Amino acid sequence: MIKIYKKSGDELVLLQQPESDCWINIAPPFNMDQLEQLSKQLDVPFSFIVDCIDQYERSRYERQDDAKLIVINTPILNEGFDLEDEATYITIPVGIIIIPTMLLTVSSVNNPTIEWFEKNLMRHVQIEDKSLFVIKIFERNVYYFLHYLREINKRISQIEKELNYSSRNQELNKLLHLQKALIYFVNDIRANEMVLLKIQRTDFLNLADAPNAQEIFQDILIDNSQALEMANVYSNILGNMMGAFGSIISNNLGHVVNRLTAVTIALMLPTLVAGIYGMNVDLPFQHHPHAFTIVILISVAVTFSFVFYFRKKRWL
Repeated sequence: MIKIYKKSGDELVLLQQPESDCWINIAPPFNMDQLEQLSKQLDVPFSFIVDCIDQYERSRYERQDDAKLIVINTPILNEGFDLEDEATYITIPVGIIIIPTMLLTVSSVNNPTIEWFEKNLMRHVQIEDKSLFVIKIFERNVYYFLHYLREINKRISQIEKELNYSSRNQELNKLLHLQKALIYFVNDIRANEMVLLKIQRTDFLNLADAPNAQEIFQDILIDNSQALEMANVYSNILGNMMGAFGSIISNNLGHVVNRLTAVTIALMLPTLVAGIYGMNVDLPFQHHPHAFTIVILISVAVTFSFVFYFRKKRWL
């Protein structure tokens, strides 16, 4: 699906055909014939568009003639998108193609970073200022990394409360899915940081004469470093928690087994006494008028004696 936007005042207007200083957003579903035709029309390397559609494309940037390509990875909630990957959150590539007359974004999956620009008015960004527009995409991308990291931290806290009284593996599986998400975050935030540093060092976006844009770019680098540090800390905490809570689950299971064993023994004792007095041999009290009551009292006394012993040993 190809959407062409032009800014009119504070609003984005949909166009039918590309114009100068417009923004073209390419998102699924894809029609490869249309994409190839668009590539020829705009004189954009078709490989730039195809590479961005690849879900596993790495963060990078390159230049070919007058076209510049920047690929960064952005986080999304894995709501059935990748059924083979059980991670709660995953990352997907977003491609930014800059040509002299316009700017293109290519996403392999609909993602909140690009959708935010479609739904919100860009009061302080003009599409014709392509460098600043790209920087704002970087800024929003880092924001969503930080946002999802906070969500992961909340989920970890909720699961932690459940694990204190659990003897199941379901909560550990949830933690495992979050740990996989954190691994993706750490790798891709680090890769994004390397790309941002290279862009700054080589002045790939021509920011030398734009002090305001340089300041925003520096803030993005700081926020990206903060996101990387948070992802590393949460990943380390989660790894230690999984080991600790694995022991807690085993301990809880051991307590359950101890109690079931004690209950089994306690229920076995009256059966044992009743079985003995059911034998066809001479037994004490068998001719006593209250023999049945005596047998019941003996069973209760033996049972309570074992219960008292178990409680004293703290097995119950």
